[in-house]
Amino acid sequence: MIRLRAVGYGKRAHAFIAHALRPEAWDGVRVVAVLDPDERGARARLDPEDREASFFDTVDAMMRQARPDAVLVGTRCNLHADYAEQLAAYDVPLFLEKPVAISYDQAYRLEDAFLGAGPPALVSFPLRMSPLYRLAKRSVAAGAVGEPLHIMASAYITYGSVYWESEYRNFEITGGLWLQKATHEFDYMSKLMGSPIVAVRAMGLYAGVFGGNKPAELHCAVCDERDECMESPENRRRNGSGGTLSDHRCVFSVAAGTRETGTNHEAGSALLEFGSGAHGVYTQVFFSRRDAARRGGIVSGYHGTVDFDWYRNDLVEVAHHEPFTRRTTGGEPKSHFGGDAALARNFVGMVERGAEPECSIADGLESVYACLAAQESERSGKRERVRQVGSSG
Repeated sequence: MIRLRAVGYGKRAHAFIAHALRPEAWDGVRVVAVLDPDERGARARLDPEDREASFFDTVDAMMRQARPDAVLVGTRCNLHADYAEQLAAYDVPLFLEKPVAISYDQAYRLEDAFLGAGPPALVSFPLRMSPLYRLAKRSVAAGAVGEPLHIMASAYITYGSVYWESEYRNFEITGGLWLQKATHEFDYMSKLMGSPIVAVRAMGLYAGVFGGNKPAELHCAVCDERDECMESPENRRRNGSGGTLSDHRCVFSVAAGTRETGTNHEAGSALLEFGSGAHGVYTQVFFSRRDAARRGGIVSGYHGTVDFDWYRNDLVEVAHHEPFTRRTTGGEPKSHFGGDAALARNFVGMVERGAEPECSIADGLESVYACLAAQESERSGKRERVRQVGSSG
């Protein structure tokens, strides 16, 4: 039995524990302690077998009790680094949600706390743990493209309205959509290319698709424009355009913020330079709908091209100098395209057998530094160098 303590017990933490971690642990998982300011909400989410969990106000108080087997940090994003830094003092395996930090200051403190010290920590990068990514990695490593010279990745997100109608629109909590979304892509792109991202030139689109001048607390049920508004639950259902199909906060509200106060971009694009000299391109779009969904990459070299997409759940290898193309197709993708189950297996192995984390704090920090450089480049309009983990200065 794995005795788990949770710092933050929201929807993501509960879903990962209930639907990924429990099925992977032979003797089960028991949540024995929780640190969450919303005790009422957290208690309501706990599974019946966890209802006797103790609640605490501080990490120290929670960890002073009988030594847990593992700790999961699933707080809001602006608190990930702070709690991870506190937990670095305890020799207990740690599962840390992404992004591991949302500022340089937080990232520096995590470097100090974990690099060369600290407990084993697994960062939640399910895309890199998914079966399709592993297939792509094997294909590239086996020489399907020769030396990887270029990568193009994209994320056309069909549920993007969530970033303007929920707490994700709070920029101070999330740090923006480079850190929320591209943190996954920058991680897997650098791993596929076998080289770190060393410089970024990025831009963001703020075209007025979302955000606006509607009252901060306006929601659909009391809005006079819901019959014609494409984002009302009625029109989303009628058009099959997805998103929240119940009453929700207005996506055209002043609460979505501005570029001056902090807001999410509706699309972002980045040119990437890798340490090997290879180049990359990444684009994320948040107003796509329905069959426009795409999330995947294309790796190119002189000898071939490897193209994969999580929504298609397939991979295509094109040989450049032979008359052969091979397509491999998977079944119906599971939670986070199968990556959550793989994360859970790795975490159980860390707890029960001392396995190494497959997505480490260093990996999480590499991605954060690339995302922060993209964010800074978007502001400055200039090419920005990416800090390398462990470098001085």
